Amino acid sequence: MKETEGSAAHVGTAGRRRRPARERLLAAAARRFYADGVAATGIDTITADAGVAKMSLYNNFSSKSELVRAYLDARHEEWLGLYRARLDRAEGPREGVLAVFDAYADHAAFAYERGFRGCGLLNAAAELPVGDEGRAVVRRHKEEVEALLAGHLRDLLPDRPDEVRATAEHLSFLLEGAMARAGLEGEDTRVRHARELAARVLEGVGRS
Repeated sequence: MKETEGSAAHVGTAGRRRRPARERLLAAAARRFYADGVAATGIDTITADAGVAKMSLYNNFSSKSELVRAYLDARHEEWLGLYRARLDRAEGPREGVLAVFDAYADHAAFAYERGFRGCGLLNAAAELPVGDEGRAVVRRHKEEVEALLAGHLRDLLPDRPDEVRATAEHLSFLLEGAMARAGLEGEDTRVRHARELAARVLEGVGRS
């Protein structure tokens, strides 16, 4: 399993210090923001967790807000990596759709320091004020996820754009609802169930 904010907690201090300061800071931010929340996590906590001086943080990020945006960008790229790994094993557009659900299930299965708390991007967005660029990062991520679903559905329904849009939105809502419930319950059962429901939806797509 790749290192994330959950699995990174098991990396020794000496091992972390061999990594560049920016990388260590992002890893520490990922652990602390996900476990404790953005507002509750101060700069001192992050630098202590990363094992760097406070000046090192400001040499890499102009502010805590910039660090939050970098964290959100990194989470987006992390999820894309999970999705691409699943897509490499998918056969056909139906499995491509399910690869999106599988990537979220993989995310939920990480060994988080304080347990699974749902989508880290949405958790962070809920703490940020309206108009904050971090919220725009999260919105773009969610739009890209829905666009990926729509892309696979277009391969199934090349001449039915209205059904593609409606089904992509339906599956997006299913996925987000499952992630919200899974985060509250602290386990991935809802996400795996959502994947099963999505598979049933796909059985009927394009056959009417």
